[in-house]
Amino acid sequence: MGVEGDFLVFDSGELINFDKTDKTALSVADSWLVENGRVRSLDEHFQRFENWVISIEDFPHNLMQNFFDAVTEKLPTEGEWFPRIEFRQHSKLGDRLFLRIRRSPERTPSLSLWSYPEPDPRETPQIKGPDLALCQQIRRKANLHGADEAVLLDEEGFIADGALSSILWWRGDVLCAPDDSTQWLDSITRKELFNLATQAGYQTISERCRPDDLNGLEIWSASSLQGVRGVDQWGDLEVGSFQKLSSFRKRLALLGKQIR
Repeated sequence: MGVEGDFLVFDSGELINFDKTDKTALSVADSWLVENGRVRSLDEHFQRFENWVISIEDFPHNLMQNFFDAVTEKLPTEGEWFPRIEFRQHSKLGDRLFLRIRRSPERTPSLSLWSYPEPDPRETPQIKGPDLALCQQIRRKANLHGADEAVLLDEEGFIADGALSSILWWRGDVLCAPDDSTQWLDSITRKELFNLATQAGYQTISERCRPDDLNGLEIWSASSLQGVRGVDQWGDLEVGSFQKLSSFRKRLALLGKQIR
């Protein structure tokens, strides 16, 4: 395996090394963190990926399951990695399923946010893949504004998503996240955090909020790569201190399971 990992195509039941880039459009993608062979909610990632694919076309379940089995066998059991599985509907290669095994980017316990100044530009906000490059560009714009992540708002200024993460916040002992009035990407980490909060005796709700509605609150950004991070800056917003972050980071880490 190279320094940057491998790029493989699923063909005739096997994942085969592929040294070129498939330039067809990315239809579906999913990724997760691997830490020394441990992954959080891997089956949920596989199920979400399959659900997204079959929302596009009638794809054989058995073939998809064979792909997932092959992916699991290829995942490294030492070190920190951030693999990505892909479905490229218009590719002519193999079964149009791919695996990228990539080194994990840097992870941090906190981050700063920047509100994207235009309405959420994603065309397919509830499937990861078609808008992935756009979201990466939006995050780079946030970086140019001195922030780590961009927040996407709807036409009325209500919070939908982070460019590459989910946004959550605490109102006292209630964990909150955007409701279905905005289009947010189905987040496995958001579900994990809601479940952990419920197990710990906290209430969870979804609500419709603008950034200013979160003044003084503890705010989180969640993703499969980073887990959960505390927001330490968001423009002129007064952000609250991290009261619950440490305990939930520990709880989230305990969800990791050995892949084999």
